[in-house]
Amino acid sequence: MTESRNLTRGQMERKLSQDIQKLYRQELGHQPQKIDCDISNDRICIVVEESLTQPENLLKNSGQKDLSREIRSKLDEAIQPQLKQLIQNELSIKVLDVLMDTELDTGRSGMIFVLESAPQLRPKASS
Repeated sequence: MTESRNLTRGQMERKLSQDIQKLYRQELGHQPQKIDCDISNDRICIVVEESLTQPENLLKNSGQKDLSREIRSKLDEAIQPQLKQLIQNELSIKVLDVLMDTELDTGRSGMIFVLESAPQLRPKASS
């Protein structure tokens, strides 16, 4: 667990992005190209670029888009508790809701985590 007060917003956003990328690699055997994280008050918005695994892409590209969508939905459902726990552990704040969806055509996934309260982060140092 990270003491969030010791990190700036930018540092925490990078840490969460890296941790989520590691989780995808460990659990799905897939490393997304890029993960953007934005902490705003009591919400965290995350965009995962190239989130589809190789089998999902194969199904999508071979005309089985519905099956690919169903598999992605089940994968999101399976990894959601781990993502929720990761956020809670890093911020020491309860996650109230997790909203997830994936756009198969772009391979982009979006997540919104609604927190019980805004995280206490260290202010950015003045220049």
